Amino acid sequence: MKILGIDIGGSALKGAPVDIRTGELLGERFKIETPEVVTPARAARIAAEIARHFRWAGPIGIGFPGVIQGARILTSANLHPKFIGCDGERLFSRATGCAVTLTNDAAAAAVAEMQFGAGRGFAGKTLLLTLGTGIGSSLCYQGTVVPCEFGHLQIRGRSAEWYVSSSARKRRDLSWEEWGAELGDYIRSLERILWPELIIIGGGVSAKSAKFFKFVQPRARMVPAKFLNEAGIVGAALSFRRKG
Repeated sequence: MKILGIDIGGSALKGAPVDIRTGELLGERFKIETPEVVTPARAARIAAEIARHFRWAGPIGIGFPGVIQGARILTSANLHPKFIGCDGERLFSRATGCAVTLTNDAAAAAVAEMQFGAGRGFAGKTLLLTLGTGIGSSLCYQGTVVPCEFGHLQIRGRSAEWYVSSSARKRRDLSWEEWGAELGDYIRSLERILWPELIIIGGGVSAKSAKFFKFVQPRARMVPAKFLNEAGIVGAALSFRRKG
């Protein structure tokens, strides 16, 4: 079965058709940058543009960077506050004319990585972090994926993602060593509570893991996401099948 996966991020929307039997993209991903704060209406129009790009009329799975309960969006830390309380599935279904299911973006990435990626075949406790505009997080254990919001744990009175997200490294003008050390402090604080056996790092910065992994020094084994920044696309498509 083929499903269009769309990953909504704080700086871009990107999508591609996915073969959910293999996790492979069936076309080159199509990405639309969003330097401005994206409103629900704007995000819906972009999702429709992605669907038109692929001449898509089938099911669509969408990953959103916030808390999702049912079809409703409850938080929107890095997008427009008008998303809060929105029926996301209805919003995107109306815009695209397709059946849509919505899931948390980090949970989507975790589904992809545990089924086809860096966590494939591993049933122990896994922590997945996606480092981008914010920090997405999920816990995985014996085939179950649980979306979390560890990016909003407090560091010096602000959400952790203000200090250790990928965008924070650029905004704060930190070297890879400086950022890696702060990221390591954050991850070790999570380890003291969660005791993961495997840590998967996703998001666009995962492609540059060689630049900062050596400075993080976690207790658990830490690996980059196999799908890198495409894990959210793949997992969003896989999540349609799981929810639908």
